[in-house]
Amino acid sequence: MGGGTGSALKRQIRRACFAHEPGLNIGRVDVSEPASISSGIAARYATAVFDLAQEENALPALEADLGTLEAAIADSADLSDLLTSPIYSRAEMQAGISAVAGAMGLGPILGNTLKLMAAKRRLFVVPALAAALRDLIAEHKGEIVADVTSAKALTKTQSDKLAKSLAAAIGKDVKLNATVDEDIIGGLVVKVGSKMIDTSIRSKLNSLQNTMKEVG
Repeated sequence: MGGGTGSALKRQIRRACFAHEPGLNIGRVDVSEPASISSGIAARYATAVFDLAQEENALPALEADLGTLEAAIADSADLSDLLTSPIYSRAEMQAGISAVAGAMGLGPILGNTLKLMAAKRRLFVVPALAAALRDLIAEHKGEIVADVTSAKALTKTQSDKLAKSLAAAIGKDVKLNATVDEDIIGGLVVKVGSKMIDTSIRSKLNSLQNTMKEVG
């Protein structure tokens, strides 16, 4: 999200997240779950959401809403906190996510799913839900999702070239799920399915450090 529109949305999300004075229930609930359990929960929700969108011929709208949600999570620490923090009561989570969904203009399928997840205290699996939905949509379209992490945001030209290169190597159309992580210093970390391609400087430095330790 960039420019004035992005800033306005961030302000709306912040107001929505803090409209109900969270923090009154600190330490009351622990929403952490083992990764395997979270993945299972996310997969069940994703399948249900995908099937519903397919039945209603709403997959393009769902994909657009998914992009909006992922961008908001990446851009808003307040939203990430709402999804993962144990300090919120069930009522606060429901009210907060309802307001956030409205601020983002999410359609009823994804918006109602988020509200249901809040009611069941399952908002912490939303990032995993988004990833699972991406995979289902890509598979439906005959694509494969490549998770790409770079030190700086890729330009459209860079993204297009990378997608074409990966498509040529894999033999399928590739849709990039790009994120930024300044800690990798430079280069790219690309994950396609179970395959990891790491060209980051940090990875090379880590390998060098390990080699030096072995020599020492």
